[in-house]
Order: sequence, then structure tokens, then C-alpha cells
Amino acid sequence: MKKVLHKLLPLLLTVPMMATMVGCSQSNTPAPSETPSSTQESQKGNGQVTLTMWSIATESDAFNPAYTKAIADYEAAHPEVKIVHETFENESYKTKIKSAVAANELPDIFFTWGGGFSEPFIASGKVLELDSYFTDEYKAQLPIAALTNATYNDKLYGSTFTTPVSALFYNKKMFDERGLTPPTTWDELANVCQTFLSDGITPFGVSVKDTWVLAMCHDALTLKSAGPEKTKQAITKQGVSYNDPDFLASATKLKELVDMGAFLNGATGVSNDEASAQFYNGTVPMYITGSWMGGSILTDAQNPEDFSVAPVPVINSNNAKITDFMGGAADTLMVAQSTKYPDIAGNAVFELCRSISKYAYLDGAGIAAWEVDYDDSGVNPITQKIAEFAGEATSFTLWFDTLMAAEDAGEYLALLQELYMGNISPQEFVESMAIQLGE
Repeated sequence: MKKVLHKLLPLLLTVPMMATMVGCSQSNTPAPSETPSSTQESQKGNGQVTLTMWSIATESDAFNPAYTKAIADYEAAHPEVKIVHETFENESYKTKIKSAVAANELPDIFFTWGGGFSEPFIASGKVLELDSYFTDEYKAQLPIAALTNATYNDKLYGSTFTTPVSALFYNKKMFDERGLTPPTTWDELANVCQTFLSDGITPFGVSVKDTWVLAMCHDALTLKSAGPEKTKQAITKQGVSYNDPDFLASATKLKELVDMGAFLNGATGVSNDEASAQFYNGTVPMYITGSWMGGSILTDAQNPEDFSVAPVPVINSNNAKITDFMGGAADTLMVAQSTKYPDIAGNAVFELCRSISKYAYLDGAGIAAWEVDYDDSGVNPITQKIAEFAGEATSFTLWFDTLMAAEDAGEYLALLQELYMGNISPQEFVESMAIQLGE
């Protein structure tokens, strides 16, 4: 599976962006392996430089080992630099990073999501422009198209390391025991759910407490109902109303799954870690989430060989294909404008992202955005299959809460919880979404 990013390049060009992307300027900034510039020397002085980095790669996160290895490699190559890695849970981090921007208290390097989520950070002037640090060395290994979601007003503000996509993870042993195959249509999915329910088994794991997990399920169903173009146009306020039959259909299908008992009982109080644990131990046979679950299955499931992965089924084949995926290169590392060491941090972001891309792919946690110029024959079969999905994808659409402006994303997640709990109907959900999006 060498050079996997070149298979993804045409699709990365289709990932929606919140600002115009153009080629980055040439730079004479030395690569990390070269002699530091006089500017860098003056930044370091005679003592060791310490850079603080924030991310969501907690100890239980599939990306944690990749971050740890990448930092170790960087520090070994740059003994004068120490990286202090602080991690936070996904949902709480979204609040923390926004507060840090407002208070001008960002760390030197920080994880964020590209597109609409980070657009206010750039507009505030709190993020360092990185064009001069994106050297020819890095350009040869990471296509500019992969940085679309980190580019605003023709300027580069971050680097990515993976191309995650949403998929349907399933327990193939439990499927085989009932003569089931991965569903490709809504009717097939409903039949799979009813078969498990008839055996007293809850079909899906999900967390409503960690709303992003529920959103990944809803987003995938919506993409397979409305299709990529209509979905992007509605979410980014490009003349398509969310109060539309195709969006109503996906909300209705989600509610049907809730009403039939397809999701974990008590999901409103269950975290993603708790819900996914019930998938790994065989309590539930299906889970819709990002490609990082491939790595977690390898480390957290007692019998990893029992599991596999498939694309999310299609609801409306007139609008969507089985090869349309939620996801794209949005996971991003950025540098604070306030850092005392802009040259060091600016170069470190690309070196770290390159290593995280490699180790996350080898660990099965993510699909490499950087060039795969190393032996990947040991990558687990599930991650290899997801990489094939990504390579054959007809479109990538960023997750709603990343693609949307921050204020719209918060209201979307709140409305989605209300829909799940039955406090609003599918029709009320799409009407409220249309109002929120100004339609």
C-alpha cells in the first residue's frame, strides 16, 4: 500500500474549505535536520527550549502512542528542545481551546480541527502563519491539497497528519453466526438490527453523552441520504435549506433506530470509552465512528480477529454512493502567535506531523496523509481496508461540527441530543437547523 497519499490526492481536492487555497510560497527556512538559523539560535540562547503542546491524544486514545513516539523521535533529533505534551478529552478540549484563544493563553503548539472550527482563531490573529516553514522537503511528502482545511485567505496556518473517515465497524463473528453480511442499504441495515434485536442483542454502541459520537452516526446517515454536494451546501450556507426532504429522511431514520431500541440503553449517560468497550467485548455488534477505531480494536478487543469494517449504508442511491465518506484531512497542529520560539515551533509542527502520520498508520489508528515511504506490510487488516476505502472514495465531506461555524456546531449538537431523547421530532429538528443556518 505504498504511496497511499497519491491515491487520495484527487479526493483531497474536493474536501470543502472555509477559505481559498493556493500554493504556498517557497522558503529558505532550514529543515529540522539542517543547521539552525541565527534567529533560532537567538531564540534558544544557552539553555534548553521547552515547547508545550496540547492535544486530544489521551492515554485511552488510539493516537496516543503515535504522539509519544513522534515526540521521542523529535527530541532525540533535537536534544536542545523539550516538548511537554498535555492531553484533554475531546469535548472538554473544544471549550478549553476556545477559551485559551480568547484569553491569549495558547500553548506553543496545539491540536485543532481545520475548516470552520479554527476560522475564528485565525481571524483573531492568535495563530502563527506557517508558509515559510513548509519547506520543499515537506512539500515533497505532503500534497498542498491535504492542507486545504488549514489554509485561510491563501495563507497556511497548520499541518495535518491523517485522513480519517467514518465507517461501520462490526463484529463479523456475531454476523457470521446469524448468516448476516454488512448492510449496504437502509433496508439491509434495518434487517440486521431486527435480527440482533430478536436475539436480545442491542445492535449499536453509541455515546450521547459525548455528543460527537452520536453526531458521527447522524452525519454519516445524512451524507448517504442527501449526498455530498447538498450536504456541504446546506451546512456551509450556500443556498440549500436544511428543511429539505433528504435531511428529514436522515433525521427520521436515526429516530427509527432509537425507537426500535437499536442503540445502547442509557446512552445519554454513557461516554465514548464506555460505549466502545461494549463493542470490543462483544456486547454490541456495530459501531459507527472514525477510522481510528481500527487501532483501538487491535489494542482493546480481546479477539481483534472477530472484527471488520464496511462503508456506512446508503439511504438514497439517487443522491449518494457507497463510496461517499464523511471525513477528510481536518486534524491539525497549529502554532500560537504568542510563542517565544516561532522558528523552532514552526518547523517542529511539520516534523511532528510527519512522524505522527507514520506511527498512527502503522499502529492502525489513522490513514496516513503523508507519503508512505516505509514498510507498511504489518498494518492491521482493518486499517488496510479503510485505507482502500479512502483510496477508492468518490468524495470526502467534513463532519458537521468541523465544517460548520463554531456557533452553529454547538446548536447542532444540542438539537441532535434533543432529537435522540425524543424532545423534538425529526421535522422540528430540520426546521430548527434551517433557522440556525439562517435559511
